[in-house]
Amino acid sequence: MMLPLLILTLFVGGILACAVARWNVTLTRWISLIVMTINFVITISLIMTAIPDESGTWLMKYSVQWIPAFGINFSLALDGLSLVLLTLTFFLGILSVLTSWSEIQYRPGFYHFNLLWVIAGITGVFLTTDLFLFYFFWEVMLIPMYFLIGIWGHENKTYAAYKFFIFTQASGLLMLLAILGLYFIHGSQTGIYTFDYFQLLGTRLNTSTAWWLMLGFVAAFIVKLPVVPFHTWLPDAHSQAPTAGSLILAGLLLKTGAYGLIRFVLPLFPDASHQIAPWAMTLGVVGIIYGAVLAFAQTDLKRLVAYTSVSHMGFVMLGVFAFNEVAMQGVVMQMITHGISTGVLFILAGSLYERIHTRDISRMGGFWSKAPFMGTVALVFVLASLGLPGLGNFVAEFLTLIGAWSASRPLTAVATAGLVVATAYSLRIMQRIFLGNEVQGQVPDLSFREKLIMIPAVVLIIWLGIFPMKALEVSKISVKYLLEAVNRSSSGEMGGGAHE
Repeated sequence: MMLPLLILTLFVGGILACAVARWNVTLTRWISLIVMTINFVITISLIMTAIPDESGTWLMKYSVQWIPAFGINFSLALDGLSLVLLTLTFFLGILSVLTSWSEIQYRPGFYHFNLLWVIAGITGVFLTTDLFLFYFFWEVMLIPMYFLIGIWGHENKTYAAYKFFIFTQASGLLMLLAILGLYFIHGSQTGIYTFDYFQLLGTRLNTSTAWWLMLGFVAAFIVKLPVVPFHTWLPDAHSQAPTAGSLILAGLLLKTGAYGLIRFVLPLFPDASHQIAPWAMTLGVVGIIYGAVLAFAQTDLKRLVAYTSVSHMGFVMLGVFAFNEVAMQGVVMQMITHGISTGVLFILAGSLYERIHTRDISRMGGFWSKAPFMGTVALVFVLASLGLPGLGNFVAEFLTLIGAWSASRPLTAVATAGLVVATAYSLRIMQRIFLGNEVQGQVPDLSFREKLIMIPAVVLIIWLGIFPMKALEVSKISVKYLLEAVNRSSSGEMGGGAHE
């Protein structure tokens, strides 16, 4: 029951936090914090104690019938890849609650309800092994985030919320059509109509069918990632969302797109995935360069950080479709380190906005002398963003590039050049905001609560840069098994996804 409890506590906690807000707003915040902390402690304990099954892949499985007439089950499963991402989810969930502690004054009960429910949706996405249930949790993520942006966002929040909703909902409906197509094809072949992930892996598809179904899944995942040119919702959503909303968007929602590519697209459609790989890697490299150049051109701090996400997620596309273990481990590390480093940069942007009421970096400068602790934290994560050795992002990008080199040397070379542009936009953040001429009045340094957020994140990003093996070991078996299965399927050695 451990797996459904991880989701249930978030759903119940959200309802409880909303219910008690009319009597005690502080209690609402504490409920959210306690729920996130409990789930985080559970995932840490699982890292320490969970034992893989006989296949060496899955740590836990849970399944009960939900709608048996349609072959729908409430099926959850946990492996090393899911466990790493769940740990990141609840760590950033704790930071999002602490970030919102004093920022959110309007309807705090409903705010924390949406905050916990969007985390519940993300948790479900990382755990479910029933495709109907997966789509259900995919939609659970969407609605609360729409409210977080549309109600508690900034001046152009309505436009950003609608744009986010339309992009993600439209692409999600394409995935639903692909899921239904896979469901009916498998049923016609076997007589068993099911949404079970493990059974659908054995579905035989001809080339054209596999391509069309794969594109339905890919559409949802590359929009969420996001991949150029489907990225335009992201800068608007980030710039208008409240601080915790930006943190969850960058740190977690984008990772659901990467997770979907790894968990569903590659295993379900191995042949089609290999065929689309050159195009996917090319889009990834375009995103790396395009996102970095656009980030350098921004004057709005949150839009600048948003475009860095477009650039960093390009490395995910490059690594996923390189089809080797080194690149895939780089992708896993990129999801972790990007979630932490970019999430903290959004928290810093929110802290600055609370103090000076602007996101325009041309109106900032000389803040290091006024807020040295803030400047030090910003320096750590700016250096992490540009991939400085000794910090976690370097490990992620280095592994991805090393793995991608064997798949495409020209694309890897161009992607490496993107790191030069990353250095330019990262150092621009420090120069324009914390160095240079003083253009603002008094800027208070980080409070105790803000330091409580920043210090664990700093320690973690340094630890991942110096001792990355613990995180890599957790996901290693899952990544290795998945890639071996995909490559065997593509070569016709097993039934899953093979051509008729």
